[in-house]
Amino acid sequence: MVAATHDNNRDIDAARWDPKDLLAELDLRRLLFSDDYRMIALKGLLLSLSMLALAGTFGLTFRAELTAPDIQFFGARPYMNLMTLHGMLMVFGFLIPFVISLCYYVMPRVLGTERLEWPALAHASWWLLVVAAVLLIIGRPDFTWTFYAPMSLRVGGPLVWMGYLAIVLVAISEFLAGLVLLRSALAWRGSWRDWPLMGWGMMTEGVMLLFSTPALGLVGLLLFTDWLTLTAVFDPSRGGSTTTFLWLFWFYGHPAVYLPLVPAIALIYTLLPRFLARPLWSKISAIIAFLTLLVLSFGVFHHHFQPVVNEHTWVQRAFQILTLLIFIPSALHVFNWVASLLEGPIPREGREAIPFKFIIGSIFFIIIGGVVGYINAQIAINTEFIHNTYWIPGHFHAMFLGFCAQVGMAALYYLYPYFTGRMYNQRLANLHFWLWQVGIFGQVMTMYALGYAFFPRWVVDYLPIPLWSSLQFWLTVSVTLVGLGFVVLAWNLLWSYRRGEVVTRDPWAIKPAAEAARPEAVPAAGE
Repeated sequence: MVAATHDNNRDIDAARWDPKDLLAELDLRRLLFSDDYRMIALKGLLLSLSMLALAGTFGLTFRAELTAPDIQFFGARPYMNLMTLHGMLMVFGFLIPFVISLCYYVMPRVLGTERLEWPALAHASWWLLVVAAVLLIIGRPDFTWTFYAPMSLRVGGPLVWMGYLAIVLVAISEFLAGLVLLRSALAWRGSWRDWPLMGWGMMTEGVMLLFSTPALGLVGLLLFTDWLTLTAVFDPSRGGSTTTFLWLFWFYGHPAVYLPLVPAIALIYTLLPRFLARPLWSKISAIIAFLTLLVLSFGVFHHHFQPVVNEHTWVQRAFQILTLLIFIPSALHVFNWVASLLEGPIPREGREAIPFKFIIGSIFFIIIGGVVGYINAQIAINTEFIHNTYWIPGHFHAMFLGFCAQVGMAALYYLYPYFTGRMYNQRLANLHFWLWQVGIFGQVMTMYALGYAFFPRWVVDYLPIPLWSSLQFWLTVSVTLVGLGFVVLAWNLLWSYRRGEVVTRDPWAIKPAAEAARPEAVPAAGE
């Protein structure tokens, strides 16, 4: 075992707190303006879960249209509106804010600071995200969540400028969140040797946000000024360059895929030792993986250029190699978790806990989502097969929904007693878990199959090819199961707050398997 004994003890005890009903003392003013890190985390969670409900509804709506060939409900324009809102609200409104808000709660407790540094920036980040979401919904852009120029300058209607401003606000919001995370992580007063992995993860996340988001903000600003004809940076009809857009957007866009990933990884490192009742297999390998991921995440974005590059040179080959190298830190994290699971028996209480089940599900999906990265890195098939079919949505739904969102759900269930003083309903939580495992697995594998069958992305209608029709039908069924799982979650959270079992002690005080199996001492006669 690589980690020191002191670190081992801290790994197990870092997330051990007393339950409390925070909601009983909650009012709107305190929720919106309190500098208490728990309130900041709570309002972030409420916003991100609302965005999940909204984005999921949009996704189910356009998915109903794709269930069968021909136009059933609406045409291309409403389809692109819904798909754009679904993608942007899921990525910018749900995934990234969800895991960051969970870390807002967990990090101060794990580090022992009991506060978020620069809370005013956290408030500003939240409000900017709210305004960005409102602008997106009112503006209803139809330029997809990657808003490629010059397409994004030609579509969208008279209110498309709201979408450009929303992009700028999202960039500023994430930049401010990065400042909060980095400063709060560095507030640790112990030695670097004892710094918990939550601190390493939030330092990594903070640096990634600070270096990547300015490019996103610049993209949104230049799209706005190009649309106003004040500039012509991205518009080739007026001397602009679409390649400039690609360089700026994907400098943010590919590190952005790790922005929800890194907090999710840090949450696993924090919660998993509690359910195993023993330390992780290795701490130093996790630190190396965080730092390697931080460096390499800024060196793989050029592989998104492959569909528009006609001549392949040493530049494309270099980025292909870097894309392959980034498997190393991801594999280190996964190996660490699997080795920790296999190192010894898992206590029964740990195995049956819903957060633990979601962690296991997330590890499964990061594997089936990550192994295809080798294929995604290949130049020869990137142009048509990877980026222009359902193969790539299968990949990022496995990573985003299967891994990041499920880790977030594990942390949400874990923290529920600490927010409410009550335990969630176990049966409903199990139903949510299995609906998501079946639904997400069906969604991801059906998308992979559609990609292999060369089903094109961004289409509202398609030829009545039997294979395409049947796969699209089962994809809709799978997505519906995921939606039902969210409904079960929402009902469970609301119902359990009133009727759930009252928790008066640490609900996750799990004993090691060997200790739990040891029989209680029988008092001697006369004692």
